[in-house]
Amino acid sequence: MHAHHDRTSDSLARSSVVWTGRATEPDLLSHALHATRLTGALFFRVRAFAPWVMEMPDGATLASSVPAGAQNVISYHVVTRGACWGGLSHGEPVQLKSGDVLVFPRGDPYTMSTAPAMRGGPPPPEILAFMRAMSAGRLPFLVREGGDGGEAMELVCGFLGCDMRPFNPLLATLPRLIHVSGAVGAREDALSRLIELTMAESQHLRPGSDCIRLRLSELLFVEVVRRYLATLDPEQTGWLAALRDPMVARALSLLHQRYADAWSLNALASEVGVSRSTLAERFAHLVGQPPMHYLTHWRMQIAARLLEDRAAKVAAVALEVGYESEAAFSRAFKRVARVSPAAWRARRMRRARS
Repeated sequence: MHAHHDRTSDSLARSSVVWTGRATEPDLLSHALHATRLTGALFFRVRAFAPWVMEMPDGATLASSVPAGAQNVISYHVVTRGACWGGLSHGEPVQLKSGDVLVFPRGDPYTMSTAPAMRGGPPPPEILAFMRAMSAGRLPFLVREGGDGGEAMELVCGFLGCDMRPFNPLLATLPRLIHVSGAVGAREDALSRLIELTMAESQHLRPGSDCIRLRLSELLFVEVVRRYLATLDPEQTGWLAALRDPMVARALSLLHQRYADAWSLNALASEVGVSRSTLAERFAHLVGQPPMHYLTHWRMQIAARLLEDRAAKVAAVALEVGYESEAAFSRAFKRVARVSPAAWRARRMRRARS
């Protein structure tokens, strides 16, 4: 393998990650998002009265209701009035109060309800038809649900199409449920302003609305991840926790920025300024895999995005991510993605047309 830099390649593959001698969360978070295919975004309001329950299927099933052929769906729920309960379909629910945000970043099935005991049933078959109609603008932006008991509670419901395969270090390290208490309320708060902008954009279909909603939803997601990162225990491991470790963050920055270089563990340790054994041990402890394994997976994530361009030759993609041999690249891609580069591209084209 050798370094090969095509200046005309997809701009996502050239996103800059700059090491400044401090924790690099914003740069690496941005880089991971640039290499993640984020697709259509859908937002609407729900005004619910007791008794009310909403059973949602997994994100892969929901993906068919979000435009642009997503693999999976990240779900957001922001309580703007009253209180409710939410949680994984087979987990303990959490109580949500006004200002709370609940995010399901990995596409697990989940339940929202006005009482904690109202859970466990399968998602109704009409839920996908409802989501498609909402996505197409055939339903009102504010939906009334539930019975006629008690005071109304209100939710902002958001859905963001995304890809988790072949390798998404950010989504893979997040918990299946993120609950941010009291995140929304003050007008000067960044998350509150983003939600306000998103709601305003979602209520009116204007030229460019799809693009603006997608960008706003990405910003919402990043802000929630930032707040989750701030709550991590000092002993926490995982990709996000690694961003707080200067040594491992430096190594990740180098691998993200110069993924096509002919890296070895010795070369990476030398650039970071530590011994080979120290870097290997610390990197594996925090990230969960050795540096060179991580590099291979990251290269395949970049390659998967490049393969979406039907005009790009597999051999050119192989060179772009650091492989002299198309055969060696194809073997590595199949190990990570579990399909060949050609099959990956064909699958992506079929999904985009559906």
